[in-house]
Amino acid sequence: MTIREVSIRDESIRLGQFLKLADLADNGSHAKDLIEAGDVTVNGRPETRRGAQLHDGDVVAVGGEKARLVSSASRE
Repeated sequence: MTIREVSIRDESIRLGQFLKLADLADNGSHAKDLIEAGDVTVNGRPETRRGAQLHDGDVVAVGGEKARLVSSASRE
């Protein structure tokens, strides 16, 4: 399974926002539903908090799709 890299400018992003940015969720309501259903993992562990802070290198998975957060702020 390939892991797509998704870049952000800041040092962190909330899980719900990242799901939308990475195209793992269609919109905020879909992201909320995925999280509440237990369909989202962060670094291999189930995550149920939509506001959970993600940082550089975190890997988010939904179903068979994975996306790694790449923060340009942490690279400066």
